[in-house]
Amino acid sequence: MLIEMQDVHKIYRMGKTRVHALAGVDLQVAAGEMLAIMGPSGSGKSTLMNIMGCLDRPTRGAYTLEGEAVAELDNNALARIRGERIGFVFQTFNLLPRTPALQNVMLPLMYQHGRDRRRLAEEALARVGMADRMDHRPSELSGGQQQRVAVARALVTEPAIILADEPTGNLDSRTSREIMQLFRDLNDEGVTVVLVTHDQEIGDCAKRIVRMRDGRIVTDGPAPHMHPQEMSAGAEESVAAAEAKGSLTPSGSSPPTSSVSS
Repeated sequence: MLIEMQDVHKIYRMGKTRVHALAGVDLQVAAGEMLAIMGPSGSGKSTLMNIMGCLDRPTRGAYTLEGEAVAELDNNALARIRGERIGFVFQTFNLLPRTPALQNVMLPLMYQHGRDRRRLAEEALARVGMADRMDHRPSELSGGQQQRVAVARALVTEPAIILADEPTGNLDSRTSREIMQLFRDLNDEGVTVVLVTHDQEIGDCAKRIVRMRDGRIVTDGPAPHMHPQEMSAGAEESVAAAEAKGSLTPSGSSPPTSSVSS
């Protein structure tokens, strides 16, 4: 299993108030999945992504990535994992404005000596259909092209997983569909993709949807366009394990009511 989370909690202190952003999350993600994490504002989906991406630590609970207990690692080790195993795609692209696409994509390889960084960046850009825009700065690219460059930057280190946080939030409908098709094509090539979104249309592009409310996962199952038998064996195992704990309702049914401690 690529990702395993067991009873993950995240508690923030705001003065004398304790806010349970995550209240006991169990989640498994198999290699090669395309998963959408959905929920309203304040549901905990962004907090879950930050922990999954080693940008934050759980207050308690276990998190393993490719068998390594990352929740117990120090900051330097977490930075190494972010640089080598995780690719990030954000809503705002986060490209250096005065730097051509090729150099933007090369940035994650800065500390990886002994690798042909230019060749790897060129291959990543070609993979997302931007081979003819390598020398263009972000201001010379459309929003969709900038996001393709951002996806290439996420791919260039050959990470175990790509985490995409509202990746189409700044794009029009047509361009959003193009970017989501790009993610689906990459997933068909074997890239593991986890999307965080509030947009149902974007979530439906995934193969599996996890819905959150009040810091808990309330449903976990195949996306509407997927027949359960089309899910990978790892994904079926992930869903079955969560349902066996009694913490989930099947996807498509009404989730249980729950409250967050404060």
